[in-house]
Amino acid sequence: MMLSSIYRGIWRAAVHTLTTSRGTPYRFLSTSDRLPLADAESIFALSSGHGRCGVAVVRASGPASATALKCMTGLTHSLPPPRTAMLRNITDPQTKEVLDRGLVLWFPAPHSFTGEDSVEFHIHGGPAVITGVLQALGSVPGMRPADAGEFTRRAFQAGKLGLTEVEGLGDLIHAETEAQRRQALRQMSGELGRLYQDWSHRLKRCLAHVEAFIDFSEDELIEDGVLNQVDRSVCDLQTQIECHLKDERRGERLRSGVLVVIAGATNAGKSSLLNTLCQRPAAIVSPIAGTTRDVVEMALDIGGFPVLLSDTAGLRESPDLVEREGVRRARERVEQADLTLVVVDSSHLPSDAQKAAAFLQEYLGSVLPTVEQPETVFPADRFLLVLNKTDLLPQEQKLKLDRQLRQVSGLPPVCFISCHTNEGLQDFLAVLHSSVKTLCGDPLSGAPSLTQARHRAHLQQCVSALAQYQRYRDIDLALAAEGVRLALTSLGRITGRVGAEEILDIIFKDFCIGK
Repeated sequence: MMLSSIYRGIWRAAVHTLTTSRGTPYRFLSTSDRLPLADAESIFALSSGHGRCGVAVVRASGPASATALKCMTGLTHSLPPPRTAMLRNITDPQTKEVLDRGLVLWFPAPHSFTGEDSVEFHIHGGPAVITGVLQALGSVPGMRPADAGEFTRRAFQAGKLGLTEVEGLGDLIHAETEAQRRQALRQMSGELGRLYQDWSHRLKRCLAHVEAFIDFSEDELIEDGVLNQVDRSVCDLQTQIECHLKDERRGERLRSGVLVVIAGATNAGKSSLLNTLCQRPAAIVSPIAGTTRDVVEMALDIGGFPVLLSDTAGLRESPDLVEREGVRRARERVEQADLTLVVVDSSHLPSDAQKAAAFLQEYLGSVLPTVEQPETVFPADRFLLVLNKTDLLPQEQKLKLDRQLRQVSGLPPVCFISCHTNEGLQDFLAVLHSSVKTLCGDPLSGAPSLTQARHRAHLQQCVSALAQYQRYRDIDLALAAEGVRLALTSLGRITGRVGAEEILDIIFKDFCIGK
């Protein structure tokens, strides 16, 4: 009777672990959920870039890969040694016409990117050669063209990559700056996934302990102090995840680009600054006030960091309906910006430093008219004051203003430049780079950063669920356990890996129930 009761309890714990309060099973991509690779279709696609190139790589994956390799290279008896390049004529299986002469590589399962039998054809990159090889592969029985991302999907289903690693691979492919490459490579290496997997493992242990306590504590099979250990683990995990979330979106900014907006009054030189930074006439420059009506956007690489630079309409009151809409869009873009470059015509500054500081405070208020306390809303990493047209100032006045304005509190960093002569441009670029780097952080130092909005959403749900455990811990242990279960679900949706067998393994390992 005792063993029967224990087995029933284990079954209840397993079923309860994988069901919501409404009895709906959760679905995860655990080992048992993955597609059987042997039954998968064979796929092929061009894996290198499109267009003329010296070498193109065509990849095939699946059970028919070996057949494709043999019939297209004339290898009738044996396949090439694994992962060894072999120079062969590549022919059409139907017409026996030679399509090209190139390298072939054989990757037997499971030691391939997808975990399946795979082959790569390294051919010349002319469009006619690529088309001929792809058509020849399509004539091999059991082969079909791959869907977008299907090779990576199969790698995930085979357990070669986790979801975070898949996302890192996608980011690496699309990386345009050095910092983006570093962050994507770090995520693809699995560092972020290992962090989340560690948290998941600790939550599984907590859930197993709570479930075991609920089902077996009356039989005195659970040692004292188990729930106290769970309490400490849950509290520590909640603190760690909350710290992880307090990253000011550095990883997301680095992945998608820092939003830098150029704002200010009309004829301050905003469009000239955009053209100077882009090194081409991207925006119209005119002495006529109000020339820029819409937002002009340009993507830049500032010292290895991605920047989406926006030039906006001059901020002023106007009877023109079109210009008013441009001003509205400009103010909206400033509110969304990660960094705002507030451009000022320095020839309009009072010569007295105190009056100049008051003028700039008022000017900043005109850029963001809803701001009542500028000293609290213009931090150094969110705003830069760009005093343009310094070539119109006497050198003595410029030096005096520069020296005195640096001592004024409540102002963001001040840069003196001239878009006409490029004077002060290098110093400004250094300050801009420092601000952008602060917003993105160093992708190689510290803990791995959040890079996806979905990660943040699931982690926030995880924190809320852990708070539910603490809220119901002394009231209803079943509801408290549900909080741990929901937290585990949220983490599982990030990594894509969690299952019932893992909970049962911990129950048996830690408590030896039914042994």
